[in-house]
Amino acid sequence: MKDIPEINVYIRFCETDAAGHVNNTSYFIYMEEARTKFFEAIGFGKSERTNVDFIIASTQCDFLAQSYAGQTLTVSTHVAKIGYKSFMITHEIKSSITREIIAVGHAVVVCFNFQAQETMSIPPELLSVLESYLVAV
Repeated sequence: MKDIPEINVYIRFCETDAAGHVNNTSYFIYMEEARTKFFEAIGFGKSERTNVDFIIASTQCDFLAQSYAGQTLTVSTHVAKIGYKSFMITHEIKSSITREIIAVGHAVVVCFNFQAQETMSIPPELLSVLESYLVAV
């Protein structure tokens, strides 16, 4: 297994809500950013891929602690499951300073052919890379 990729996210004031903590919708944006950077890091970012596109079939986030404007969070990404046409990307969001887990989430990503408007099997070159980031959960 390869090292688990991480990104840092600085929390802006506009990402908080009336209660003063980060709004729940912001965590999905943090996970999307981490997922996008993960795909870029493995050579399947939007600009690199020519034979495969992705859609999100499902996404979920469990909120475990609060975070606030001005904090920096670290979002780690790994592959939790791999199927025939889809795979699950899991994210752990922690305080960059205390390493307290703030939230955990995942997305089910499906390989999709937009021209044919149908799902497709995971290409072998992508499957090989995904398997190198697979972590048993």
